Amino acid sequence: MLRPAILLLALSLVSFSSPEANPVGETIIPVTAATTTTTIAGGMSFEEKEMAFSQHLEQVYKEAKLESKGLSFPVFKKAFVGFLNLKRREAISPAQDILTIVDFTKPSRAKRMWVIDLESKKVLFNTLVAHGRNTGNDKAEKFSNKPNSYMSSLGFYVTDQTYYGKHGLSLKLDGMDEGFNTNARERAIVVHGADYATSDFVKQYGRLGRSLGCPALPTEISKEVIQTIKNETVMYVHSNDASYRSNYLDEALAVESFATDLSVFAKNI
Repeated sequence: MLRPAILLLALSLVSFSSPEANPVGETIIPVTAATTTTTIAGGMSFEEKEMAFSQHLEQVYKEAKLESKGLSFPVFKKAFVGFLNLKRREAISPAQDILTIVDFTKPSRAKRMWVIDLESKKVLFNTLVAHGRNTGNDKAEKFSNKPNSYMSSLGFYVTDQTYYGKHGLSLKLDGMDEGFNTNARERAIVVHGADYATSDFVKQYGRLGRSLGCPALPTEISKEVIQTIKNETVMYVHSNDASYRSNYLDEALAVESFATDLSVFAKNI
């Protein structure tokens, strides 16, 4: 994920000679040529690491046009923090830079799933996705990790292998957040296609149909999405549930992970 463009981003910090507002309303602190040199050498202060992390995050958000596609910056930031922390723990494939985000604060009528290529900074898919039948009607309101709850589960998942089941090509998921989604395997929570998760269904009923807890996709694109996100990529399922907690949302660890990757790359060029 950390290519020459990222190193150039770190170098470009030297050009900031006065405070400037960024997309999330924070003030960028000026960095001198001396501190940029320590950046490349891997001797950054935590403040400098945070700055490089924030600049990269905002660059991806802007270049991928995520705001115009309906994904809020705070939700993207949480998903990206989790992505870095999962990568740091070697829970995902080092070759994978695909991040899938589901925002269940949006109604089922909205395209509330995004599949993002973090390397190319592009949205590969922005699509409808269904929630569990006991999670709510049009809006997702209740969540559970319990078997037979027929509810959706929140948090970070790592995708596994595909298989063919009653819904055709499907994708196994491993829940990573203890107490919130770690029963995904036991509950058979998988990504699959469904005819109740289509725009035609919305036109007829005013909302999507509901699954037994699976993130079900429109049948016309489900295979393509599944083939794109399979084999150890990150999926983050978001809501405003105040009870949700995750070890993968530690921003300080994510910043350190980002800086470590940047330093390793700089030493190898």
